[in-house]
Amino acid sequence: MASSGGGPAVTANTLQMDYNGKIFPQTGGYGRYNRLVVVFSWFPSFAVTLNLFSDVFYTLIPDSYHCRPDPHLLPAAFLLSNFSRQGYLNLTIPWVNGTGLSHCELYKYPPNTTEFSENVPRERVSCTKGWQYAPAAGLRSNFVTEWNLVCSDYRKIPLQHICFMTGWILGYIILGSLCDWLGRRQGFLLSVSLSSLLGVAVCVSNSAVVFLLLRLSQGITLAGVFVSSYIARLELCDPPHRLMAAMVSGFFAVFAELLLPGVAALCRDWPVLQAVATLPMLLLLSYWCCASLFPESPRWLLATAQIPQAKRSLQVFSTRNNVCLHDEIYPGETLLSEMDAAYGEDFQPRYYTVLELRRTCVIWRNCLILSFTLFIGTGIQYCFTRNLHSYSSNFYFSYFLRVITGALACVFICMTVNRFGRRGILLLSAIITGLSSLLLLALTQYLRGGLVLVLSVVGLLFSQALAMLSAFFASEVMPTVVRGGCLGLVLAAGCVGMAASSLMELQNNSGYFLHHVIFASFAVLSVLCIMLLPESKRKPLPDSMKDGESQRRPPLFLSRTHRDNLPLLSPRRDPVPEYNPDNYSRLVSATWRMLNKDSMPYKIGVPAHSPLLSPRDERNGGVRQENETQREVES
Repeated sequence: MASSGGGPAVTANTLQMDYNGKIFPQTGGYGRYNRLVVVFSWFPSFAVTLNLFSDVFYTLIPDSYHCRPDPHLLPAAFLLSNFSRQGYLNLTIPWVNGTGLSHCELYKYPPNTTEFSENVPRERVSCTKGWQYAPAAGLRSNFVTEWNLVCSDYRKIPLQHICFMTGWILGYIILGSLCDWLGRRQGFLLSVSLSSLLGVAVCVSNSAVVFLLLRLSQGITLAGVFVSSYIARLELCDPPHRLMAAMVSGFFAVFAELLLPGVAALCRDWPVLQAVATLPMLLLLSYWCCASLFPESPRWLLATAQIPQAKRSLQVFSTRNNVCLHDEIYPGETLLSEMDAAYGEDFQPRYYTVLELRRTCVIWRNCLILSFTLFIGTGIQYCFTRNLHSYSSNFYFSYFLRVITGALACVFICMTVNRFGRRGILLLSAIITGLSSLLLLALTQYLRGGLVLVLSVVGLLFSQALAMLSAFFASEVMPTVVRGGCLGLVLAAGCVGMAASSLMELQNNSGYFLHHVIFASFAVLSVLCIMLLPESKRKPLPDSMKDGESQRRPPLFLSRTHRDNLPLLSPRRDPVPEYNPDNYSRLVSATWRMLNKDSMPYKIGVPAHSPLLSPRDERNGGVRQENETQREVES
């Protein structure tokens, strides 16, 4: 829904100037200051990833744990000194073939028995004195060991992850839309402030329920930090540098994942790890004090017709990029004067929400398709990582293999997407992901362990590439006026895919095969959907809803360059304008300033009575009349 604060009614065509072709180059383009702001926008990716994947260590169940022996369940004649530690455990805890000591049961002996052997009648009871845990990966204590979330309380672990992902879904939708109303900078600062406060509160949580609620709330704010920094970074780049700016941010996230196991090993306890993960968020609060580190996006200011703020922002960018942009020099020809003439002094800002998508066709379709592909890319990763667990039960093996494939996915996107296009590489990633998944479904029992590992790694690599490229592609094809809300919807679909794995664990993986079949089928179906997407390579970002609707779907294999402008649907043909409004406003502005200028280098004298003919024309007319008279006399 568009909203304005009053003022004259104007059409959508007058809501924007040519930012990509005129405004951005005149303010220095992708200059030194733009590059500096992009660099500072990479640090939020590190901080968000550190908080996101610390949840893996918080909810990791130790490899070995069992009930604490209860002396009250043993007979009075039992003497501990007569047994070794292992013998004592064998007498008090049932042995489960294939898994070792039972996790959830103890032996209860008759009170008057004097014989201790397997032939003694004894019953099995649940744990009464708590559990003993082996150290978890990297941590001595975590969310599981703190509140004994095993056996009957095991379901609280996937439930915690589902709540955490629910927070991310809500954050992407709510705070993403808020970035279209308050701006990129205000949305970022609000999210960072709340995330820092909630991160500190998580450190002192004293129960599982409080921890769960605080993590849900923190997930909301972390999503706001990610989406606001992502779109702000993108809107400061020109087309050749957009991809690299986004992928370097991905490398920052990969670096945080690689660093996290070492940080967890040093921290040992989960409250300390939470405090360390919150520290980068606290450092990001410095962006509040220094506005130049994370300024407001001038593209968004101009797209929403906030002209005074846009002019100030453009002057800051041009000054820091060493480009002169002042109103006093050649006022009839300056960019700022053209903005005054194009928008007027009483023009009011206009804001949009994602509800505007119901009036669109192309934007809504692009948002739906990219949400679908991101949902597949995140959801199907569980199928591949499960095969890694079956190959090796070591936690660090699957963890670092997933991180390494994520880094390789970033490298793959950097090397191919700018050359072959967004849509082609997205299509290739979906095809390889689907094929890997189908081969694992059909041939797992016939393949050797090494081939299963190779297919799982390849599928994991391209599923991560599919997810990364879907998010980047969505940020490029969504209009600036609704980019935050639309990208939030796409990223929320990706979080739904991540939460699907926890739903399987909530059911004790009873529906894993169906989960794998569904996502493999979706991956094959996405191949057809991707063909309907436009191509955004080397194209400027769309700013208005009209720009988003006018995007084209080129053929997959371009035979001629001009074929890139083929429409997907026959657009409504607008009448050809008789004049260029931009040139007209420029002429009006220059004429007005010239007529109101006091000191003129010359003056034009206007006669009282305008002659019909000039003196030269009168002489020529007199000579012509004499010649005609002479010819008449001779005849």
